[in-house]
Amino acid sequence: MPKASEIKKNAAVEYNGSVYFVKDIERSVPQGRAGGSIYRMRMYDVVTGAKLDESFKDSDMLNLADLVRRPVTLSYVDGDEYNFMDSEDFTMYPLNKESIADEVLFINEETQGLQVVVLNESAVGVDLPTIVELVIVETAPAMKGASATSRTKPATLSTGLVVQVPEHIAEGDRIKVNTDESKFTGRAN
Repeated sequence: MPKASEIKKNAAVEYNGSVYFVKDIERSVPQGRAGGSIYRMRMYDVVTGAKLDESFKDSDMLNLADLVRRPVTLSYVDGDEYNFMDSEDFTMYPLNKESIADEVLFINEETQGLQVVVLNESAVGVDLPTIVELVIVETAPAMKGASATSRTKPATLSTGLVVQVPEHIAEGDRIKVNTDESKFTGRAN
């Protein structure tokens, strides 16, 4: 049982009889009173998707949920339903677009390192790799002589995600994007 201070983003915790994904953690240190930090966590119920904002002292103990993570690839999209196929036993895991809205911007058929999160034989979410490779479909033309300086321009990727890229990057380039920060990290090979 970890303390609240040891919980990380995207962890699954049991709280008040339900299982929640921790999507955001904000740490604050109250002034003028003894005690430790306060951790405000934005959590979403893995089954219903209901949002819960809760505060914990750094010493509060939380139970980690017993979730199974399976390696998958995106098989196909049918309307608002994303269907993932288990890379080992070929089981299909359907997930509604609403339940994985944040992750959808990083997922296409070529995305490597995806894991589906399973609770009681049902898929409840997707874990992304730290870095994904996506193709730029729209951006301003590359500037001749532009170097990899701090000057950037917006680029729309194949999934609809918009990130800032250096001026020398052009349409059709394959880039690496950090999924935690939605930031350009470099060109892909």
